[in-house]
Amino acid sequence: MLLARIEEFEAKLERLSERLNQNSSNSSKPPSSDAPWQKPPAAKKPSGRKPGGQPGHPGHHRVRLPPERVTHVVHYVPHVCAECQAPLSKRPGPHDPPPTWHQVAELPPQPAEITEYQGHARTCPCCGCRTRAEIPPEIQAHALGPNLAAALSYLSGRGHASKRNVQELAETVFGVPLSLGTVIKLEHEMSGALEGPHAQALAAVRGAAFKNVDETGWAKGGKLCWLWVAATRSVAAFQIHAHRGKDGLKALLGACCGILGSDRWGAYAHLPPRQRQICWAHLKRDFQKLIDLGSATQPLGRAGRKTARAVFAAGKDFKGRRCDRAALHVRLQPIRLRFQRTLRLGSRGADPKTKRFCRRVLKVYDALWTFAAVEGIEPTNNHAERMLRPAVLWRKGSFGNHSTAGCRFTERILTTVQTLRLQKRPILDYLRRALAAHRTGAKAPAFLAAVGN
Repeated sequence: MLLARIEEFEAKLERLSERLNQNSSNSSKPPSSDAPWQKPPAAKKPSGRKPGGQPGHPGHHRVRLPPERVTHVVHYVPHVCAECQAPLSKRPGPHDPPPTWHQVAELPPQPAEITEYQGHARTCPCCGCRTRAEIPPEIQAHALGPNLAAALSYLSGRGHASKRNVQELAETVFGVPLSLGTVIKLEHEMSGALEGPHAQALAAVRGAAFKNVDETGWAKGGKLCWLWVAATRSVAAFQIHAHRGKDGLKALLGACCGILGSDRWGAYAHLPPRQRQICWAHLKRDFQKLIDLGSATQPLGRAGRKTARAVFAAGKDFKGRRCDRAALHVRLQPIRLRFQRTLRLGSRGADPKTKRFCRRVLKVYDALWTFAAVEGIEPTNNHAERMLRPAVLWRKGSFGNHSTAGCRFTERILTTVQTLRLQKRPILDYLRRALAAHRTGAKAPAFLAAVGN
C-alpha cells in the first residue's frame, strides 16, 4: 500500500515537473508566456556579422504620400546663384530639376471635430405660440461619426484594447469623453455592420481547397470557451464556440471539405490523412520536449529534431524555386523512410512516453507529407497561429467577453481586420463605409475582393 502511494506521488511529481519545464520551445505555449528570466528557447549560433541590414539587403525607404494627402506645401526657392550670385527666377525653368522633398506628419491640436446640432425655438408675435425645430432623429441616434467610430473599433480589433482602454484613448487622444456604455453600444453597432462580411468570410474558408485551422482559449462570462480560426492566404474567419472538440470545428467549417493544416489535436482526428497537413513546427517543439525530459526520451527527440530540420530545409529550397516538385519528392523519400523506422522502433521501446508519442505520430504519418504532393500547402500551421496572435494579446488585456453579443463583436472585428490585412486593403476606410451603410440600412460594401488560397 505504501509503495503504491509512493509511486503515485512520484508520477504526480514527474507530471508537475514536466509542466513547470514547459516553454514556447517545447510546447504550444506562446513566446509571450515565457518568463522574462528564462533563456531564449531557440538561440541561434552567432554568425559573426554586425547587427542590422547586411550588404545587398534591399532598403526600406520612407513612402512619399500622394498630393491629395498633403495639407500644406512650403517652398524653399534659391534667390541668387551659388556660383556667380546672379538673381534667379522664382518660377522653374525648362532645365530645372524637380524639387527635393521632405514630409512631416503632425496631428491637429484637436484630432476630433465636434459638430453641435441645435434645435431653436421661436415665439409667434401674433398668438404667442412657441415653435421649436426638432433635431432630425437620424442625427440624434448617434454620438460618434463613422470615422471616429471606425477608429475606436480598430483599436479594439487590432490594437488589443479593452473597453476601458478604448474609453481612455477616446478622451486622451481624440479629446472625446465617452462612457463605458457608449463604448459597448459602439461595439454592438459595429458588430451589426460586420455581420454580412463575417458570413462571407466563413463561406469562403469553408469552400476553400486548403485552410489552416487553429484554436485558443477564450472566456465568455468567466466560463472557458474557444476562439477558432480558419485562414486561407486571403481570408481569415473567426468563431467563438463553447467546445474545443469536433463540435467546435463543425461550427467553424460545417461539413468540412478541402485539406486542413493543423496540429495533432484530437478535434481533427476524424479526418482522413489525405485531408490533413500536420504542422511540423508543432512536431519540432514536441521533439524538443522529449530532449528536455531526460535520457530515456532524448534519442528520439534528437532524431526527430534532425528530421524536422531536413524537412524545413527541403521546403525552403522548394519555396525558393531552387528545386521542383519532383526533386522535392526525391529529397524527402529517404527522410520519410528513416523517420518512419525511428518511430516504429520507438513504439516498441521500453519508455512509455516514447511509445505513446511514436504511436500517435504513426497514426497520422501520411498527413505529415501532404505539402510535398499538393500545390499551395505549407508544412507548418504558422499562418493560423499568426492570425490568432492578436487575439491572444487582446485576451491577456481584456480577459475575453461577458456576453454573447460581445463574442459576436470579437468574431466579426477580428475577421474583418485580419482579412483586410491579408488582402492589403485599407481597414479604417472599410470599417467607416460599413458602419455608414449600416446606419442607413444599406448593404455592407464589397468585402472579399480577391478570394482564394
